[in-house]
Amino acid sequence: MPSVEEFNALPEPAARRLLEPCCASSKWVDALVVGRPYRDIGALLDASDEAVAALGDQDLAEALAGHPRIGDRRLPAGAWPAGPEGPTGWSSREQAGVATADTAQRQALADGNAAYERRFGHIYLACATGKTAAELLAFLRERLDNDPGAEWRVVAAELAKINQIRLRKLVGQAGAGAAARAGAT
Repeated sequence: MPSVEEFNALPEPAARRLLEPCCASSKWVDALVVGRPYRDIGALLDASDEAVAALGDQDLAEALAGHPRIGDRRLPAGAWPAGPEGPTGWSSREQAGVATADTAQRQALADGNAAYERRFGHIYLACATGKTAAELLAFLRERLDNDPGAEWRVVAAELAKINQIRLRKLVGQAGAGAAARAGAT
């Protein structure tokens, strides 16, 4: 999406294809496509936040399916394909702080992910941009004390942050490349 204006002008199927790698929730994608036109990036980001706030537990679970575990760049089976503008490429850059983790930190994250999944039944999602492995591990451990309802609220808040970052990346892409990849040309 080279600009908000160009996103507004995309045919509906192309707009969907552009948004789907950003967030795996079909309800979120629907809300952003139906909400067009957006006057600017701020309006698009506000609409994203409102769409995340409206997601139910099943919708959040669907969104989580598009994210790898923190420290694990592999997506779950059936998730979106890899690519520099898809979730795997984004997750790799977003989790850059984990790349420098030592073996003990990586193991602690793996153990923490397993404990979190046993506790809540879904992956640990955190907006990892700009955070170190130690910070992400501390956040994970802190969240293990949440009750499931409170944790879903944290998951939604983290998803909203991630979606904002990714939408900004989509809008910032140069030329018609993103629109062409979405099938708009």
